Amino acid sequence: MAGTGWTTVNTRLRQVAGGGLLDRRDFLRLGAGFATIAAAGQMPIAQAQGAASARPAWQRMLGQADLPYGQPSGHEAHVQRHLWDTTPETAGFAGWHSPIQHLRGIITPNGLHFAVHHNGIPDIDPEGHRLIIHGLVERPLSFDLARLLRYPLVSAIRFIECAGNTAANALSPTAMDADAQSLSGQVSCAEWTGIPLRVLLAEAGVKPGARWVVAEGADGGSHARSLPLQKLMDDAVLALYQNGERLRPSQGYPMRLLVPGWEGNVNVKWLHRLEVTDQPAHTKDESGLYTRVLEDGGLLQFAPTMEVKSIITQPSGQQLLPEPGFYEISGLAWSGRGGIRRVEVSGDGGRSWAAAQLQSPVLDKAFTRFSIPWHWTGGRHLLMSRAEDCQGQRQPDRKAWKAQYARHSFNHYNAIQAWRVNRDGRVENHYG
Repeated sequence: MAGTGWTTVNTRLRQVAGGGLLDRRDFLRLGAGFATIAAAGQMPIAQAQGAASARPAWQRMLGQADLPYGQPSGHEAHVQRHLWDTTPETAGFAGWHSPIQHLRGIITPNGLHFAVHHNGIPDIDPEGHRLIIHGLVERPLSFDLARLLRYPLVSAIRFIECAGNTAANALSPTAMDADAQSLSGQVSCAEWTGIPLRVLLAEAGVKPGARWVVAEGADGGSHARSLPLQKLMDDAVLALYQNGERLRPSQGYPMRLLVPGWEGNVNVKWLHRLEVTDQPAHTKDESGLYTRVLEDGGLLQFAPTMEVKSIITQPSGQQLLPEPGFYEISGLAWSGRGGIRRVEVSGDGGRSWAAAQLQSPVLDKAFTRFSIPWHWTGGRHLLMSRAEDCQGQRQPDRKAWKAQYARHSFNHYNAIQAWRVNRDGRVENHYG
C-alpha cells in the first residue's frame, strides 16, 4: 500500500483515536484517490484485456440446473455451524455455534442460526402436535397447527442468545486461542413471525391471582421454564416462521416461544404446554444451571434479561490480515433491554476510543451492525469494542465482570472482547 498515491491519501485522513482508527467521513470522501490505492497490486488493464481470450471454464459452457430448494455455493462450504464439545454424561446436550465472523448485515440465515438442545431434536408430526393452555384460566384451550395459522400474524427482528455464550472467556484463566464463532457464536438474529401470546392468553381468560406461566417443550426431557405472566402479555410471541419460512426442527418446529431480550433457554422450542400459575415451578434448569452465583455467595434467579454486548467480527480471532493498509473494522452489538445507542472502538487497548458508525436499521432487541475505517501499519494493535444501550447500560471490562460473580460463574458474560493483531497479521483472542 506504499507509494505516491498512499502518501497523497494519507495526508487527507484524520485519525479519530489511537491505533489507526480513521474518520469515516474523510474515508468516504476519498473517492478516486482511495480507488487508486485500493487497486494497488491488481492486474494492469492492458494485461487484463489480453487475458480475456482465455476465459475460465464457467464462461465457456452451459451452467448447472437450479434446485427446488436453493443451496449455498460449494465454495462457501466452510461457512457452517460448529458443534461445541460435550461430555458423554450430557450426550443429549448439544450446542451449535453460528459462524458470526463470516456473516454480514444483521440477519442470520436459518441454516446457520445457533442452537442448543438439552434433549436432542424431537421428530414431531405437525398434524399430531397440540398447544395446550391450562391452569388458572377460565377456558382451557387446545390448539392444532391449522387453527393457529388462521390467526393474524406479526413479525419482528429479534436476537436470541444462549445464557452461556462466551463461557470460555468467563472461565478460562488465560485467553483461549479461538475464533469468534467458538467464543461467541451462541447468538443469532432473525425475523420471527407468529401470534402474540397475549392474544391466546386473553382468549383463554387469565384468572385473577395468576402471575406466572410454565412453558414446556415436547422434547424427550420436557424442558420447561417459569416465566412472568407480565412478560408474556407484553412482547412474547408464539413463533411459527423464521426468516419467512416455517421453523426448522433445530429451531423448534412446528412452534416455539419467542421471549425477546431474554436468555435463550426460556425461548422454549417445540412448545406444547402453557400452564398459568400463581408461582414459579422451580424446574431443574431454572433452579440449577441458569441460576447465577454472585461473588459474595448470593444467587440471581429469574434474571433472564441479556445484558448489552458487542463483538468485533472482522478482523477477529484466528483471521489473518494479508498486508498493511486500509481495513474496515466491523462487528455486532445487541442488548436485551432495547436498542443500541452507541458503540465505541479502540485500536490501542482502551487508551482511546472512537464512536463507530451504526448501520441502519437500529432495532430494539436485535443485532446492530457497527463499523469504522482503520489503517493498519503492520504493528501490534489491540482492538476492542464496547456498546451502550438505550437505557445507558455499557459493557464492563473482564476484571469488573469477574468481580461480580463467583469464579465458576459464566452465564450472561458480557465483558469487552479484545483481539490482538500481531505484526504478522494474525489475530488472537486477548484479555484486555
